[in-house]
Amino acid sequence: MAEIIQRDGTWAFDGTTVRITPGLHRSVPLFRQTYGEIAVPLEAVAGVVYEPERKRGRLRLRLREGADPLLQATGGRLPDAADPYRLIVDIDRSGVAEYVAEEIRHALLLDQIPKEPTKAYLLPGPPVPVSVRSSDGTVSFDGAQVRIDWADTSERVKRATGPRIVAVGDLVQVEWLPNSGYEDGFMRFVTRETVFSKLPPEKDPYALDLWGSTRRDLLTALVATAVTARLPHPSVRERENGEFTDRPPRAATVPPPADHHDVLLRRLRELGELHREGVLTDEEFTMTKAAVLRGFR
Repeated sequence: MAEIIQRDGTWAFDGTTVRITPGLHRSVPLFRQTYGEIAVPLEAVAGVVYEPERKRGRLRLRLREGADPLLQATGGRLPDAADPYRLIVDIDRSGVAEYVAEEIRHALLLDQIPKEPTKAYLLPGPPVPVSVRSSDGTVSFDGAQVRIDWADTSERVKRATGPRIVAVGDLVQVEWLPNSGYEDGFMRFVTRETVFSKLPPEKDPYALDLWGSTRRDLLTALVATAVTARLPHPSVRERENGEFTDRPPRAATVPPPADHHDVLLRRLRELGELHREGVLTDEEFTMTKAAVLRGFR
């Protein structure tokens, strides 16, 4: 067993698995503490390095492309401090860090772990159900469908469309960009009907506009990762002439209750008012109206 315990967290390697546990100190980002312990199988590891610095160093684990739904969902855009595969090491423990890194490297060599991209996710991502309240609303995922409930501070056009419910079978991918504090971020659920939509996140009824607390909004990556882990792996997805060929069957639709008709008419009237007031362009009105109608099929 090779192990290093730091205020930032703990790494333990038993020859087959790198177990990463975030620290409980207040300096450890909320995202890492919420994501929790990660068990990384050796076959998911591409390499490891220890980067010594003047006052402290960093252990970094590099995973094979396609092995982790978290890295797939966030696309390397997680802030450095929130990266669960990085460990800050006190300078007086640099020898231990080097030992842990060397043990992992030796096991990779001994087991002849390839560095090529994987054909399936080797890590499970966060458990479901998972729910996160962001600046634009609350997004939940139960393993079968995504639900977005808009906040009172969301744009009128989003509140007019009502809650969004999207089955996993209707999703193509999740696009995620963090809120940096200087520029807004977003999380967009791309469906087969909206794959070419050009609505901005603040008007897109399938996107959360992340503009509030950076610390809180970062947690939306939990939902993005949980959904990504249940979508077809990138290795089996091909794009030909703008069409995705891996088409999972659509979820069966249940006829809506009769009173939904009144709700539908009210939301269409609200969208019509936003269109007449100039809040929505012709194109935006058409796209948003289509999203509302799809929600009532």
